[in-house]
Amino acid sequence: MAENSKDFFMKVYDVVRQIPYGKVTSYGAIAKALGAAKSARTVGYAMNASHQFDDIPAHRVVNRNGVLTGKHHFPGTHVMQQMLEAEGIEVVDDKIVNFKKHLWEPKVEI
Repeated sequence: MAENSKDFFMKVYDVVRQIPYGKVTSYGAIAKALGAAKSARTVGYAMNASHQFDDIPAHRVVNRNGVLTGKHHFPGTHVMQQMLEAEGIEVVDDKIVNFKKHLWEPKVEI
């Protein structure tokens, strides 16, 4: 991984660690908060690589519509959904119910 990518991934992880229990955010919101609004896909790559760390709540990052697009990166069939439901977030058909209610908008000073 290029050094710039590694630095960006670490910044993504710093934001994700701040997502409150019972809240979610999107790849795009993280990218925007980091001053790289067009880098939502790169945030996704960072999240795919995040499972090597124990302190990153990757289950709290979803797409802009509240869909659990990263669910296949968790062990087991419904682990991401189960983790969200354990925090009080209802999920139906791989989509968060009342997504806006659970959405957390990161604020990062760069």
